[in-house]
Amino acid sequence: MSSRPAAAGLNPTTPSLAVPQRLWRLLGPAFVAAVAYVDPGNVAANITAGARYGYLLVWVLVVANLIAVVVQYQSAKLGIVAGKSLPELLGERLPTAQRISMWAQAEIVAAATDIAELIGGAIALNLLFGIPLFLGGVIVAVVSLLLLLIQNYRYQRAFESTIIGLLVLITAGFMAGLFFSPPSPSGIAHGLIPGFAGTDSVLIAASMLGATVMPHAIYLHSSLVIHRHGTTGSSGTEYRISPKRLLRASRWDVVWALLLAGAVNIGLLLLAASALGGQDNTDTIDGAHAAIESTLGHSVGIIFAIGLLASGLASTSVGAYAGSEIMKGLLHIRIPVSARRLITVIPGLALLWWGVEPTWALVISQVVLSFGIPLAILPLFRYTANPTIMGEFVDSPFKKLTTLVIALFIVGLNALLLVLTFTGVGV
Repeated sequence: MSSRPAAAGLNPTTPSLAVPQRLWRLLGPAFVAAVAYVDPGNVAANITAGARYGYLLVWVLVVANLIAVVVQYQSAKLGIVAGKSLPELLGERLPTAQRISMWAQAEIVAAATDIAELIGGAIALNLLFGIPLFLGGVIVAVVSLLLLLIQNYRYQRAFESTIIGLLVLITAGFMAGLFFSPPSPSGIAHGLIPGFAGTDSVLIAASMLGATVMPHAIYLHSSLVIHRHGTTGSSGTEYRISPKRLLRASRWDVVWALLLAGAVNIGLLLLAASALGGQDNTDTIDGAHAAIESTLGHSVGIIFAIGLLASGLASTSVGAYAGSEIMKGLLHIRIPVSARRLITVIPGLALLWWGVEPTWALVISQVVLSFGIPLAILPLFRYTANPTIMGEFVDSPFKKLTTLVIALFIVGLNALLLVLTFTGVGV
C-alpha cells in the first residue's frame, strides 16, 4: 500500500483546536455499518427481552455494544492500513476451495440477514398502511434498489448521507416512546448488574449478543473506509490523508456510530420494560407494535412503525452492498450491486408469498447468522495482529489479548445459542 502526503491543512502537526473540525468531515463509514445493529431482528429481540424480563438484561446490550466498538474499529483499521478489504485479503490468501467455501457461507449469512430485514420492512408497511406482506416486501425491495443506485465511488458521500438520514429516523421512531413512558432509573441501575432469571433468559441473552456482531457489517466496514477515503493508484489504494489520521478519525466514527446504535437498542428494551412488562404476544414485531399502540397511543405506534420501516430500508440496502463486496473480494467477480439486489430479494419474497410466519423466519435467520460470526471475526483479528499486513499499526499485546477474549466469548456464546435453539431448552 502506498499513500500520498497529507493534504494541506491536514498535517498531523495542525494545532489541536482544528483537529475536531477536520475529523468531523471524515466521519460516515461507521454510521453505514452501524445500521446492521438496528435491523428488525434486533428490534424483535430487544422488545422481547424488555417485555419478558424488564430491565434484567440491560447489561447484555452494554457489553454487546462495547464488543461491537472493538470489532468494527478493527475492520476499519484493516481496510485503512492494508488498503484492501477483509474479503479481498481472504480472496488473496485462501486456497481456491476454501475461498469458494468462505464465499458460500458468507452469502448464506447475508441472505439470512436480508430475509429478516425485508420481512421487517414489509411488516412496517402492513402496520402503517395495511399493505399485504408480500406486496410490502416488493415495495421494500424496489426502494432499497433505488437507494443502491446512488452507491458507488463517485456518490459514496450521497449514499452515506441517505443511510445516516434513515438512521436518524430509526432513532426517532424507536426512542419516541420513552418520552411517554420514562424508564425507572433504579430499574436501569439494577439491570446493569449481570444476572439471569432462568434458562429462557439465558437463551434470549444469547440471541441478543449472538446477533449483535453482524458478519456482513464486519466485511463491509473494511470496504467502506477504502471507498470513502481512498483512490485507486498504480500501486493500489492511495489516500489523500495519512493513514494515521484516518485511524484517529475512524475511532471517533466508530464510537459515535455505535453509541447511537447502542442507545437505540437499549432504548427499545427500556421502552418494552417500562410500557409492555407482563403483556402477552410481544415476542413478535407486530405484537409489540399493537401493545405499544394500546399502551402509549396511536401516534406513538405510528412513529414506531415509521422507525421500523426506516430500519428495514436502510439495513436491507446496506446488506446488499455488503454482499456485493463479499463477492468481489472472494470470487474476484464484480457485478452491479443493483443487479445483485434483484437476486437477493428472492428468498425473502418467497417466504412472504408462501405465508411463512414472520417471527419464525426471523428466528431461523438469527440462527443461520450465528454460524458466520466466528468465520468473520477470527480472520479479522488474525490479520490485524499480523505485522506483515499491518506494519507499524499491528495490534499491541494488550489489543491482541482483548481481541482473543472477545473472539472466545462470541464463539462460546454462539455455540450456546445453537445448543439452546436446537435442543429446545427454555423455549
